[in-house]
Amino acid sequence: MNITDNIQKEFVEKIKEFRLLDDDFMSKVFEDDYECIDLLLHIIMEKPDLKVEEVRTQYSIKNLLGRSVRLDIHVIDSVGKKYNIEVQRADKGAAVKRARYNCSIMDANALMPGADFDDLPETYVIFITEKDVIGDNQPIYHVDRIVKETGKKFGDEAHIIYVNGAYQDDTPLGMLMYDFSCKNPDNMHYKLLADKTRYFKENEKGVASMCKIMEDLIDNEKRESALRMLADGELSLEKIAKYSGLTLEQVRELAQLQMV
Repeated sequence: MNITDNIQKEFVEKIKEFRLLDDDFMSKVFEDDYECIDLLLHIIMEKPDLKVEEVRTQYSIKNLLGRSVRLDIHVIDSVGKKYNIEVQRADKGAAVKRARYNCSIMDANALMPGADFDDLPETYVIFITEKDVIGDNQPIYHVDRIVKETGKKFGDEAHIIYVNGAYQDDTPLGMLMYDFSCKNPDNMHYKLLADKTRYFKENEKGVASMCKIMEDLIDNEKRESALRMLADGELSLEKIAKYSGLTLEQVRELAQLQMV
């Protein structure tokens, strides 16, 4: 067995361990699958009539004045409401100011120049977290602005929702969170999710697609490592190639791009 075969075997074994709580796997499972996203939003939003019209996974929104963001899933429904669905295993990734930032960058990219502010769409930033990051042992947390003096809702139509992935019971949401933490599609409650998960874990084409994603992620990590070393300026191109795992020619190309 050669090195390439060994790497492929390692990938296949890692894919067996993936869960929907792993964002790259989740994004692939939900990619262009309107039925799966309909199911997800029907349960979280408790709106069985909600209809998805547009879906983008791993969608990057650029902010020219600050930090850009990559959204796991970006959804627009049939009445124009927008949803950003994020899966976060680490508490830090679902920090409250991360939620605030995602809200702001969605708003900043929602209006064309000259459009009226009343045309801002209603937005939902939804974090599905492995642990109970809020810490009050609730299955779901809805966050909305209120007027302190009156207790009335502010009504800006910007919403944040935290779904507690650790809260698993026999409710639709609890069963959904069980499926998100489940490695074996045979044990999942929702057939739509089980079938799609099984495709990427067991079907030859599905597994090959996941292997390609993993290869790309490793290549990106190598490039980012090489770029950091180039920016540091202390190592030769040969050593950067050795330490990053890239070829010398690839490092030279990155060095040239840095000078542009």
